[in-house]
Amino acid sequence: MSRFPSGPVLSVAMLALVGSGCGEAGPSTLNQLSFNLATRPAPVAVKAASFGIIGSPETFTDGTNTLVISKVELVLREIELHRADAVTECATGMADDCEELELGPLLLDVPLGTPGAARGFSVQLAPGSYDRVEFEIHKASPSDDAAFVQAHPELSDASVRVTGTYNGSAFTYIGRFDVEMKFALNPPLVASEAAASDLTLFADLDRWFRDQGGALLDPGTANSGQSNEGVVEQNIKSSLEAFEDHDHDGRDDHGV
Repeated sequence: MSRFPSGPVLSVAMLALVGSGCGEAGPSTLNQLSFNLATRPAPVAVKAASFGIIGSPETFTDGTNTLVISKVELVLREIELHRADAVTECATGMADDCEELELGPLLLDVPLGTPGAARGFSVQLAPGSYDRVEFEIHKASPSDDAAFVQAHPELSDASVRVTGTYNGSAFTYIGRFDVEMKFALNPPLVASEAAASDLTLFADLDRWFRDQGGALLDPGTANSGQSNEGVVEQNIKSSLEAFEDHDHDGRDDHGV
């Protein structure tokens, strides 16, 4: 996996593939793709036994401070796969360049404490070769995303929400940023009719609330207008990876 600059419980009742690239494909010709999430890889050579399970809080320390993360929520939209033979970006709207997996916004609960990947959602995908996955970490807007915000008022004007304790005191971190993320799939993901496919979005939570020297940061100091807002926002962006993961172990199948 290489980065381009720039399961958990779903909060939606229904997810469907709306990519125009498969408009002529019948149900029998589609590949089943699972979009998964992980925060800890399973041990090497051990297939994750926790697929689809959300675990316990995760604890981090720097020797002096202790951070316990009990819940992580991400708001994503416009999750797309880019065809390997396409020459334009997904954002151009060219009909045959990308498969749109989910328009969103949708809320994903990130799995905690359990090694391996948990399923976020599954969709049908037109067979083909895909060399990039793209999505937006999206700040939910009360005006543009009214139904979503009505269902999740705690995520109004938010794209990331983390709760837990820092040195025993409860905190809530709210990330209020929009960013487009693009990840190369190398080698490309090849979707066929014969076998299901799996993509995993991996979030290294240990990097989210630390300074450049590795010391833990109080998440409260990273909220809007606070001193560490930009540091944590950048940490979150740089901690994400996406890759093919058929055995759901939270590791790139190709070792990239």
